[in-house]
Amino acid sequence: MKRSDKELGLLHRRFGRRTLLVGGLQLGFMGLLAGRMRYLQVEQADQYRLLAEENRINDRLIAPERGELFDRNGEIIAQNTPSYRIIIVREDAGDVDDVLLNLSQLVHIDPAEMEKLKAELYRSPPFLPITVADQVSWDDISRVAVNAPSLPGITPEVGLARNYPQGADFAHVVGYVGPVSDFDLSKLEAPNPVLKIPRFQIGKVGLESKLEDQLRGQAGAKRVEVNAAGRVMRELDRQDGVKGTDLQLTVDARLQRYVQARLGGESAAAVIMDCDTGDLRAIASSPAFDPNLFVRGISVADYNRLTSNKYRPLANKTVQGTYPPGSTFKMVTALAALEAGVIGPEDTVWCPGHMQVGNRRFHCWKRGGHGHMDLKNSLKQSCDVYYYDVAMKVGINKITEMANRLGLGVRHDLPMSAVAQGLTPTTDWKQRVHDESWLIGDTANASIGQGFMLASPMQLAVMTARLATGRAVSPRLVKSQDGAEQTGGAGESLGLNPTNLRYIREAMYDTSNDRRGTAYGSRIIDDAFRMAGKTGTSQVRNITAAERAAGVTKNEDLPWERRDHALFVNFAPFDRPKFAVAVVVEHGGGGSKAAAPIARDITLQALYDGTPPLEAYPAKDRERIAAQQKELNQPPPGALRGSDRA
Repeated sequence: MKRSDKELGLLHRRFGRRTLLVGGLQLGFMGLLAGRMRYLQVEQADQYRLLAEENRINDRLIAPERGELFDRNGEIIAQNTPSYRIIIVREDAGDVDDVLLNLSQLVHIDPAEMEKLKAELYRSPPFLPITVADQVSWDDISRVAVNAPSLPGITPEVGLARNYPQGADFAHVVGYVGPVSDFDLSKLEAPNPVLKIPRFQIGKVGLESKLEDQLRGQAGAKRVEVNAAGRVMRELDRQDGVKGTDLQLTVDARLQRYVQARLGGESAAAVIMDCDTGDLRAIASSPAFDPNLFVRGISVADYNRLTSNKYRPLANKTVQGTYPPGSTFKMVTALAALEAGVIGPEDTVWCPGHMQVGNRRFHCWKRGGHGHMDLKNSLKQSCDVYYYDVAMKVGINKITEMANRLGLGVRHDLPMSAVAQGLTPTTDWKQRVHDESWLIGDTANASIGQGFMLASPMQLAVMTARLATGRAVSPRLVKSQDGAEQTGGAGESLGLNPTNLRYIREAMYDTSNDRRGTAYGSRIIDDAFRMAGKTGTSQVRNITAAERAAGVTKNEDLPWERRDHALFVNFAPFDRPKFAVAVVVEHGGGGSKAAAPIARDITLQALYDGTPPLEAYPAKDRERIAAQQKELNQPPPGALRGSDRA
C-alpha cells in the first residue's frame, strides 16, 4: 500500500530521532572509553607499563628474630646483635673493577676472596645483590657511607646475628646456630619455607637445636613487585615476623663460669643439681670451645684443632660421656641388698684383699684387705670385697632395678644433644646383645660399678639427689619460657625404706668426715654445710696377674689414655640437702685425689652463692685455696645482664 507524504514525513522524523539517540549513545560510550584510556595510558602509565612488561606480585618471607637465652638471674647467654655487611649490585656499579678497587681501600678484602667475588658477580644475574664483606665493623660501614658517591652499586646493610657473650662457658649447654644445609633440609618431610631464606640460621647442636621450633619464631612477609627478569621494582606491603620464645635457663652463669674454670685443663665434667627442684645449676664439660667460631663460619684450621684434641672439646661429657661409675655405684648395690632384706647394716664380711668367685679371683683395691667390714665401714673405706659378697646374695637383676629407680640406665628428658642412656645390664640383656649367658663374675664386676655398667655424670648427679631426698628428682634445664614458669623436677617419693636410706646417707657422711674415709682430705669444715660423698675410681684397662704380683703400675707412670677415671659424688648440707654434685675426671687417677677436691670446691661455691670463706676449708689447704680463688673468680669479659642490653 502506498504511503502518503504525511506518513512518510512522520517516519523520517522518527528515524532521525532514533539515529541521533543511537549516535549520541555511541558518542558517549566512545567518550567514556577515551577517558578511561587516557586515565590508564597517562595517569596510570608507570604502573601499567610495568605490568605490560609481564610484571607480577611476589610474596617474600622476612626472617624472624630468634628468641634469646638468659640464665636464672637474667644474665644474657645467647643474644641477637646487629650484623653489618656490604653488598654490590653489578648493573648499578658500572665499572665493577674500579668500584671494588675503591672499596678495598676502605675495607679490607682478602685478595683471594676478591677473585671469588668477581667470579660470582659475573656468574649471577646483574641485578642480584652479592655480599662483598660480611660481619664488618660499624667503622667500616661508616667509611662506606661517607664515600658512597665514589662507590656506585655498593650498599651497606644491617641484620641480626647470633652472639654468645659467655663464650666457651655455655658452649656445651646452649650449642650454636649455623646456616641451613642441604642435609638439614633432607631430614625434614615438609621443610618450613623460612628455612630456604638465604643465609638463614638454625640451631645445630645443644639447646639451640633441640628447642629450634620455639626459638625460631614466625616469619614475616612482604609483597614486592618484580619484573619478568625477577628484579624487585618496589615493596608494596610488609608484615614483620614474630620473635621466637625467650628462654630462661636454670643454670647460674656465675657458678657455671666458676665450675668451668675450676675444671681447668682437665678432660672432665661436672654437674650441680638442686635437690629441691631438679634445677641444673651448672653443667660443665672441659675442655670447651667458643661457639661464636661456628656462627661466623669456623676455619679449617680451627676445626682441625678441635677434632684432633685428645681431650675431645666438642663432646659434651656431662650427658654424652658414659663411664664405669666405679665405687660411686656401691650405694646402689648396698641399697638393693637392704631393700631386699638380704643384709643388715651390722652384718659383716671378711675382706682379706680378694674374693674367689667361680674360677676367678676378684681383688680389693687394698691389697692386704680391710678385715671385718659392715655397711658403714665398707662405704667409708670403699672395700670392694664387701660388695662382691653382697652382690652374690642380691643378684644382678635387683641391683639393676635399684639403679634404674635411682636414675641410672635412664635417658633423662633434657634439651641437649646426644643425651646418653648409659647401661645397667641384666641377665636377659647379655643374652640378647652378646648371645652369652650371664656369669657370676659379671655380677661381681657390676657390684662395684665396673664391667658392663656405664653412667653419665648427669645420671650420677640424679642418683645422688635421689639418695639425698628419697624422691624421684628429675633434672630441669629450662626455668621459664617468655616468663611462664616451667614444670619443676621435684618428683614423688621413691617408696624406699627411710631407715635404709639413712644408713646409706650416714655412710656417705663418714666417707667425707671420718678420718678413715676416702674423701676426708676434701671435707668441708663449716658445720652448717658438711657434705656426704663417695669417691670412685674406675679402671679402663685389665691388670694382669703378673703385673699384680710385681706391683700394680701407678697411674702417673702410665700413658694418659690408660689411667683410671676419677669420680666423686656428694650432696650438701648433709642434714638438709640443697645441692647434689657429680664430677668425673677422665684418666684422672684416684677419685679422692683428682675428683673430690673439685667437687668440694664447686659445692662450696654453690652453697655460699659466691666465694666461700677460707674457714670452710681444712687449714692445710687454705693458702692454696686463697691463691686459687683469686685466679678463678675473675669477672667475665663482656658479660651482660638482660637489663643492661641496648
